[in-house]
Amino acid sequence: MDPVPKIDYYRNTGSVSGNKLNRPSLLEIHEQLAKNIAVSTSSVERVANGESTAGDETTASKEEENKTGLVKFGWVKGVLVRCMLNIWGVMLFIRLSWIVGQAGIGLGVIIILLATMVTSITGLSTSAIATNGFVRGGGAYYLISRSLGPEFGGSIGLIFAFANAVAVAMYVVGFAETVVELLKESDTIMVDESNDIRIIGTITVVCLLGISVAGMEWEAKAQVILLVVLLIAIANFFIGTVIPTNNEKKARGFFNYQASIFAENFGPDFRGGEGFFSVFAIFFPAATGILAGANISGDLKDPQGAIPKGTMLAILITTVAYIGVAISSCVVRDATGNINDTVVSGMSCNGSSACNLGYDFSRCRNQPCDYGLMNNFQVMSMVSGFGPLITAGIFSATLSSALASLVSAPKVFQALCKDNVYKGLHFFAKGYGKNNEPIRGYVLTFVIAMAFILIAELNTIAPIISNFFLASYALINFSCFHASYAKSPGWRPAFRYYNMWVSLFGALLCCGVMFVINWWAALITYAIELFLYIYVTYKKPEVNWGSSTQALYYINALDSALALTAVEDHVKNFRPQCIVLTGAPMIRPALLDITHTFTKNNGLCICCEVYTGPRKLCVKEMNSGMAKKQAWLTKNKRKAFYAAVAADSFRDGVKSLLQASGLGRMKPNTLVIGFKKDWRNAAASQVENYVGVIHDAFDFDSQIILHIYESSTQFKKKQGKGTIDIWWLFDDGGLTILIPYILTIRKKWKNCKLRIFTGGKANRIEEEKLVMASLLSKFRIKFADINIICDINMKPNKESWKFFEEMIEPYRLHESCKDITTAEKLKQETPWKITDAELEAFKEKSYRQVRLNELLQEHSRAANLIVLSLPVARKGVVSDYLYMAWLEILSKNLPPTLMVRGNHKNVLTFYS
Repeated sequence: MDPVPKIDYYRNTGSVSGNKLNRPSLLEIHEQLAKNIAVSTSSVERVANGESTAGDETTASKEEENKTGLVKFGWVKGVLVRCMLNIWGVMLFIRLSWIVGQAGIGLGVIIILLATMVTSITGLSTSAIATNGFVRGGGAYYLISRSLGPEFGGSIGLIFAFANAVAVAMYVVGFAETVVELLKESDTIMVDESNDIRIIGTITVVCLLGISVAGMEWEAKAQVILLVVLLIAIANFFIGTVIPTNNEKKARGFFNYQASIFAENFGPDFRGGEGFFSVFAIFFPAATGILAGANISGDLKDPQGAIPKGTMLAILITTVAYIGVAISSCVVRDATGNINDTVVSGMSCNGSSACNLGYDFSRCRNQPCDYGLMNNFQVMSMVSGFGPLITAGIFSATLSSALASLVSAPKVFQALCKDNVYKGLHFFAKGYGKNNEPIRGYVLTFVIAMAFILIAELNTIAPIISNFFLASYALINFSCFHASYAKSPGWRPAFRYYNMWVSLFGALLCCGVMFVINWWAALITYAIELFLYIYVTYKKPEVNWGSSTQALYYINALDSALALTAVEDHVKNFRPQCIVLTGAPMIRPALLDITHTFTKNNGLCICCEVYTGPRKLCVKEMNSGMAKKQAWLTKNKRKAFYAAVAADSFRDGVKSLLQASGLGRMKPNTLVIGFKKDWRNAAASQVENYVGVIHDAFDFDSQIILHIYESSTQFKKKQGKGTIDIWWLFDDGGLTILIPYILTIRKKWKNCKLRIFTGGKANRIEEEKLVMASLLSKFRIKFADINIICDINMKPNKESWKFFEEMIEPYRLHESCKDITTAEKLKQETPWKITDAELEAFKEKSYRQVRLNELLQEHSRAANLIVLSLPVARKGVVSDYLYMAWLEILSKNLPPTLMVRGNHKNVLTFYS
């Protein structure tokens, strides 16, 4: 015996194409992971995600991986390094000093912490989702799609991949602009500034593409080198703050650490129309990049451990660095750069720290100056110990971010294309080499980046890109909240340091920040996302990832069903809730079509099938077809459920369905059954079962709709101008009127008018018409005509009666022509036959059915549909074959006919 149950016990199916899967046990999987054995995705990840694959494929995949040796990264190289490089950008070197000048050290730190709060909450949500099962390639797309489903995942995946592709252009242009500035200083411009940016940008992106295509290993090595350069540049700045300043730097506003400068810079001094939120909007893109590690989740050794550890540590380190640089801004806000602007003896400083330190920068109040926090973007370079290292840091920050985006975009896009959410993009799903590199995706990303580099107008697109990233963060936070709120048993993240309400707050915060950064860009982002969401929803990709959206559907449905049980039934809210005895739904399409017409978006429709025979075989056949038949209903846009039972007889099965179908108040109240056309040739037990089902329905307080028609396509097409003729012969509570009324408010039947036929006396035709018209008006039922039939109780003509007699002849006992002993013996041997006594007792009722058929042919032969009161036979008194003969003669030579009988409970009311 196995030490633990095999994995099949935890899956929905245990076989594929009839072959038992060779699945590893949970213990084997644990041992493989513990020993860090390279197990294939099909043997571990697919099991963990509940997906199936053949056993021989598992073995083949293992051998393939062992041969090729996939390059997988740990949490440092794979996540920490990438996130730090992506978060630290040019903003650190050329904008942070300006932000401190505007907002002051106090508000500047608050801006940094506010941005960090957004990224930290998103990091916690990412960590929770990433540790709730194995994470494959696709980063943000994978996390969102597996949590919220393909609609959200597909929409955000596409714009996230596009945002990364355009971000490559942004970072490369940032690098090219810095290089062009250096060329300007040395007077070595090649063509002009704009074209030089395009030339340098093109060369740079080609080189970066070469590094990316060479493989993830080379790209990772390049990232480490760039990080080292970046760290040296940052260290160079802090070293410069403690190196004694000189007169040139003093003239530019740098005086080393001074308490007076710190106090002066602590408060805000917003200028040029800037404010807290506008400055925050400028800084926030510097805090993005936290998904750089998650975006290559497929290339990580242990995504579950690496993503939380690397992402959160990267946020912590980069935040400390940003705050450290902000606090260490020991430069005054305005400086002239002139070493001769010193304080004159006897001059009043008025609290100016620069004045107290010997320099007079007062003329900066009246005219623009070139130095100081507010005026010079190269403050870090000026303060640092060795200026060129800051330039190297800028190069490192831009190139590393460009490289990370160049890798992220194809990886995310490839994962999206593999899932076939957008069928037209499946071409880009193919991977190459041992790491399944998305070469086609790299080329597409290169083309997009080149297009925006050549345009060289990125100021407009930049806010949209930032909002694309923020939209991804918002959905990751919402995914975490949604999964927690849905309370699905499958939501069991190993990372515990998250809170569903904090995640929801993070999602709302991201949405708010989007509008703070740029309101029109936020609206564009939402519009694009909504369009893609609607597109994917309409296309309905055939995927099932067990998303939290599905879990919430269940919770909402359960809560609604439970709430409904506390609501008493009311006649105004009556709706037909039908058990439809279709068998397999595709077998009796006309029966399903007519029922679906009056239950669609209005009532419950359950297509039911009864399996009879050996129990074991029946159950096996029933279970194997359940999903297929429900899928057929969905595919054919039938808003109905499929249910099946295994029973000893058809009648027993229907009894089970009548008693057990439905849930709470959503319980069937109407049985829809087709006419048994082969009753004349069927075994007596089958006829007995059929008629017995009708009796059972009344016993269980259900209403009956019996459908009589041959065509399988009649009810699929739109009905032209015509009539629905209602022969309302018994007061059954109003169902005979309600069903055709519902049909007339449907699109296919809206051109049909209602004509009402009812019995009456010849001398009171007009009075009875007025009474019926008044009644229907009170019920608010529109009608085209009312006909009072006075001769229903007349005898039928001889030809019609002869036809009826010939129909029942094979099923008559004729006991009156035999002696008593023989007659009694025949009754015992064939109890189902029609006796002469029975035929005589119900002769008037038989006359009535035959006469009704004559009237129906006379008045309603051209109707689109006839709705007729179903005759009821007394149980145990009227034989099954006589009752079937009544139904047969009633519907002879008629258009489509529904025979309806309510259970005498009112389904119509006068009152509002």
